[in-house]
Amino acid sequence: MNCPHTGAAQTDRGAGTITIDPMVQDLDGETARLRDTGVLARIELLGVPAWTVTRHAEARQLLVDTRLVKDIDAWGLWRSGVVTRDWPLIGMIDAGRSMFTVDGAEHRRLRTKTSQALTPRRLEAIRPAIEKFTDELLDNLDAARGEDGTVDLKAVFAQPLPMKVVGMLMGVDESQHAMLTRQYKAFFSMLTPQDQRLALLAELDVFYTDLVREKTANPTDDLTSALILAEEGGEPLTEEEVVGNLKAMVAAGHETTIGLILNAVRALLSHPDQLEKVLAGEIGWDAVIEETLRWDTPTTHLLMRFATEDITVGDTVIEEGEGVVISYRAIGRDVEQHGADADAFDITRATRNRHMTFGHGPHICPGAALSRVEAAVALPALFARFPGLRLAIPDAEISKLPVMTQNDMAAFPVLLG
Repeated sequence: MNCPHTGAAQTDRGAGTITIDPMVQDLDGETARLRDTGVLARIELLGVPAWTVTRHAEARQLLVDTRLVKDIDAWGLWRSGVVTRDWPLIGMIDAGRSMFTVDGAEHRRLRTKTSQALTPRRLEAIRPAIEKFTDELLDNLDAARGEDGTVDLKAVFAQPLPMKVVGMLMGVDESQHAMLTRQYKAFFSMLTPQDQRLALLAELDVFYTDLVREKTANPTDDLTSALILAEEGGEPLTEEEVVGNLKAMVAAGHETTIGLILNAVRALLSHPDQLEKVLAGEIGWDAVIEETLRWDTPTTHLLMRFATEDITVGDTVIEEGEGVVISYRAIGRDVEQHGADADAFDITRATRNRHMTFGHGPHICPGAALSRVEAAVALPALFARFPGLRLAIPDAEISKLPVMTQNDMAAFPVLLG
């Protein structure tokens, strides 16, 4: 879609704009260009202008700035009608009422029960189930080898694992997992026509509404039922709010973990000296996970917050009504935060625990700990079962999916050894 730009402010501020490539042809190059532009970069997302923050310190400040809100009605381009439902990325912003789209007291009310359901004690309680799923999928991986020994690590292992986990948490029957995977893949892909994307969003609304109504009538021990029955933090959630939370949480809960697992495996296979230290027990898997999150973030660009008044960042003013994107991949490569070698993967890095990949402030990712637990189970189990694991194709031939917000691979072909 080619959205028209109107207004003198947009024209005057267009110099030096970086177009975010929907086909993700050169993610490293794009990351470097954004970072080199400065603290704030002017970007274009499928014809729509916005700002993005590329530095750790300034992003940390903006993520707690109450003048930046999630409410789409604060966006000048939306209010003026320049951006409509025809824009391919609108579903990531105008996604219905949930904890991901509101701020302040309402955000706290919508988030409370979810946070309670994902406590460290709860996550440790479900670890045996994650281990069971992992072992089953490793068996599947072994059985799925082709005649040449090649198997797609994404399709057979990294993709179904987080969907199994989030499905178990939400009370989604396993028979629906494949359908949800297809729906979310189509939603995020820039190759999906917008009319089809809007149609599948409507289908997801129907699916989750039916799930919520079923759990309302017959509650069970899962997060969906807990959200329906929640009374803490103010008024109980409405059906729309429970649906909105579920829809976004399933998307975020499996997409992020897919990227974390695959990016960690890719980084280790391309740095065999570091892999050797991990397998020898000299460095823990937690270091691998945190450095992967920093260096090759599962989320590249998080859409979007809107300025309710002018906000000055350095020498730049984000004007009231303008949109702000958080570019986590550029932030993870910030040399001021991580040193001159920020572009290097180094699991011994002293600053590895100071990244901000899961966000900061009130909207920090509620599933961050879950994603870490899944990776902490999956990665050592994978390499323990297949210590000779290696890429089946040159690293440079691994292709990215055309997804502007997630750092997602089309496939990850490996030889199990």
